[in-house]
Formats: sequence, C-alpha cells, structure tokens
Amino acid sequence: YGVLRALAAQVEADLRGAGIGAADRVAVVLPNGPDMAAAFVTIAQAAVTAPLNPAYQAKEFSFYLEDLRARAIVVPAGYDGPALAAAAALGLTVLRLHADMAAPAGQFRLTGPAAATPAPAGRPGPDAVALILHTSGTTSRPKIVPLLQSNVFASARGIAASLALTPADRCLNMMPLFHIHGLIAAVTASLAAGGSVWCAPGFDALKFFGWMTEARPSWYTAVPTMHQAILSRAARNRDVIEAHPLRFLRSSSASLPAQVMQALAETFKAPVIEAYGMTEATHQMACNPLPPRAQKPGSVGVAAGPLVRIAHEVENRLIDGTGEVVISGPNVTPG
Repeated sequence: YGVLRALAAQVEADLRGAGIGAADRVAVVLPNGPDMAAAFVTIAQAAVTAPLNPAYQAKEFSFYLEDLRARAIVVPAGYDGPALAAAAALGLTVLRLHADMAAPAGQFRLTGPAAATPAPAGRPGPDAVALILHTSGTTSRPKIVPLLQSNVFASARGIAASLALTPADRCLNMMPLFHIHGLIAAVTASLAAGGSVWCAPGFDALKFFGWMTEARPSWYTAVPTMHQAILSRAARNRDVIEAHPLRFLRSSSASLPAQVMQALAETFKAPVIEAYGMTEATHQMACNPLPPRAQKPGSVGVAAGPLVRIAHEVENRLIDGTGEVVISGPNVTPG
C-alpha cells in the first residue's frame, strides 16, 4: 500500500493548496472504477467525502450540492456535464482528476485553482466526519447521513472479520461507489484486511465472467438482482467458474430469495453470505456466518458490527378472584 499512502499525502497537499481544510466537504462525481475507489480512500483521509451519482441531472446536482454545503467538487479531467453548472452557481472550487492510463490502476493527480491562502495542515481525527451520503428512508426529502472516521474504520474492520478476509483475498466490485455497500463492504473492508479490490466500471452481466478471468477474485459482493443476472449466464460459463473458484459470495442491500441463494451455492460451489445493513449504521449490521456455521436462507444472520437487540413485548394479564381480566397490556407485572 506504499503507493496508495504516497497518493493520499499528495491528495492532502493538493486539497490544502486549493484552500480545502479537514472539515470541508468535497463532492466527488466520478464513474465507477479504480480512480473513484482511490479518490474516496485518499480524499476521506484529508477532508469530508460526499460521493454523488454521476448520472444525476442538473436539478439533482443543484439540490445535493447545496444540501451538502460542499466546498469543492472533484470531476474527471474532461468532464463537461451538468455538475459543473450547479457547482459554478454555488461558487464551489472545481478540482479535475487526471488519470494516467500508463500508471498503475487508481493512480491520479488533482488540478485546480490555487487558493490565496492555503488551508491549515493536519488530518481529521477519529471523531471527524469522513463520509456523507444521502438516504431516502421513509421521508420524501433525502436525509443527510454523516459517518465519522471511527464509524468507517469500525465497520470496515467488522466486515473484514465477519468474512475472515486476509491479504490473499481479492474482491470483484461491481457496486456503485456512491453507495455505502460498495464503499464500505468492497473497498474499505478489503483494505482493512490488507487485501485488494478489482473495480469494474459498473455491473454488466455480459462481462461478468470475463472480469472473473481477468481479476481472479476470491469473492464478490452484489445485490440480489445482480446475482440473478449472473446465474442466468452461469451455465454457459462453467469453465470460468471452475478455473477461478470463489471462497464465498456475498449478498446485501435487499433480501435474497432462498431459491437464488441455493442456486448460487450449487453453481459456484461456494457459500453465499447474506448480510443486512443500512447507511446510518455504516452498512453492515448482521451477517450470515461462514462455514462450518450454517447459512440460513431468508435470515439476516447474526450480529456482525453494531450490537443488535431483538425487542418484543410480552403481554401480561392481571386477573381478579373471579377469573376476570382487570388489567391487560404489555409489560404489566402481575402482583
């Protein structure tokens, strides 16, 4: 990880030179791939990251950038899309990410206007916000979810432990990197374990088995609809599955149908680990265990991150001498 650490130091220097301090919010509008993964990891060590869906339209960028109170925005070097107009209207500093195709994956440099007064040096502490995401929840207006450096660290370590990840593991990531699932489960959990991540440009069932051949992953994480699309093409790619065996498959972000879980396990001859999480909990909250413990279809598994408590009410009844109920309700103590 020496080159990644050096890149993080350079990104920090670039941000400070642009007047971006450790508490400033930096919106990141980049397509999926190693550059986006490396940008998230390095920017989050120097400021507050706020990844946004690059497919947003002008009105959506205007809303999210204003709601975030972003100080700067990172876009690809040749980008000329709707995020720029929204950023200009809000007076954001625009930083361009230049990827060197001849360099190792994820290597980039940032360019942008130099600030009259550079921001103070220093990295965020464990109680500083590292990542801000929006979640719709049950309200019509998206809610801001700020996650601390310590939240991200704890979740990454927790997921790595629940999956028994090691430096020998490599994750094939197809999840969008403006979403908590890909950012934490695929990228930061892998790095926390000393492993590696192979970043696809997005999900494409037609290219999945070609990616397996190129990436040689030991696992991948996806949502149920992705798993189903992969299964639909598995029969004609049995040679790839046999040549590149997976240690396990992971599913999260929605309930995995039991028949799909069974079909995946039989097809890949590997356990399917279903997990449950939410953005506010920095992704994973519960996870089915690895063998030799059983994976239970339709179950979120056991606590694997935050402490989980199952609450239920026991109805007690007070009965008088005639046998009639005089008080009935939850948590009523007979006496």
